Amino acid sequence: MTLPDLPLSTPSLLFPAISLLMLAYTNRFLGLAAVVRGLHANWQTTQEPMLLAQIQSLRKRIQIIKHMQTAGVLSLMFCVASTTLLFFGRQTDGQITFGVSLILMLTSLALSLVEIQMSGAALDLQLRDVKCREK
Repeated sequence: MTLPDLPLSTPSLLFPAISLLMLAYTNRFLGLAAVVRGLHANWQTTQEPMLLAQIQSLRKRIQIIKHMQTAGVLSLMFCVASTTLLFFGRQTDGQITFGVSLILMLTSLALSLVEIQMSGAALDLQLRDVKCREK
């Protein structure tokens, strides 16, 4: 099966999207890092087990964000490689590389969804704790 030619501009369209995603991922990472630092300082003075559990949950989320960022950066790199290959007339290699870039972007987005779900669950637990204390 022969695929139609991929225009040089197609992979280039992903550059701004990937850059914005990377910015969002970095902001999430920095936000979590600040929360971890605060919880760690609290835990060192109180040794409260709930704080340790929260820190461990945040550690998992930070790992996911690191994987999201890695997949996003690799996606951008493959996009650049695809554009370069297409520029030099290597259609098949450019198409394959662009396909890999799309798969990496999809992986990054799927990991983002997992992290968002974890974040929502953590907030829900926090709010349940507040609700229980009100009773």
